Amino acid sequence: MATDQTLAWAYTEDLYVESDVVTQARRLAGEFGISCVSPATGALLRLLVSSTGVASIVEVGTGTGVSGLYLLANGDVTLTSIDVEREAQHAAREAFSKAGVRSGRTRLINGRSADLLPRLAANSYDLVFLDGDPLETPEDAEEALRLLRPGGILVVARALAGGRVADPARREDDVVAIRNLGRELVSSPDLETSVVPVGEGLLVAHLL
Repeated sequence: MATDQTLAWAYTEDLYVESDVVTQARRLAGEFGISCVSPATGALLRLLVSSTGVASIVEVGTGTGVSGLYLLANGDVTLTSIDVEREAQHAAREAFSKAGVRSGRTRLINGRSADLLPRLAANSYDLVFLDGDPLETPEDAEEALRLLRPGGILVVARALAGGRVADPARREDDVVAIRNLGRELVSSPDLETSVVPVGEGLLVAHLL
């Protein structure tokens, strides 16, 4: 069964052919040593945005713009994206420009999410995507729920930590943090949730 699942995940990723802009942004991410969302994960992000009427997004973890390109692919969505890596954000800005995204649709903020998320207005965003430091993600998720409008969507990247979360013997700090966050979100009466085994795992929570 495990072998079949691995083949199925690989097949799913291979289904998606990325644009030249995304491919270049992904290559630059590798040069920066930044891990970015997989093609199938990006496709799911794009679907969530296009099918739920999302208009305003907050992202933690700009990177070189791979996830942002998927989030911005539909309509007039606006994106506020936070990252500590200034050079990577510069590359992301260039990627958005090459993709034809108007500058007014993006706001890239350099700094730590712990410092910046509390400054954003409550109940003002339709979707928050968290793909930052796993050790900071639980606190970021708490802030994200404050930022979301009723009916908003919280998306947590790497929710399975590439399979490590499912192994109870794995007790690394980042794994424990994400494992505990997943349990907390899934058990919350205020959320409808789904954990999707795509890429390194994606947890999607709908704020009731």
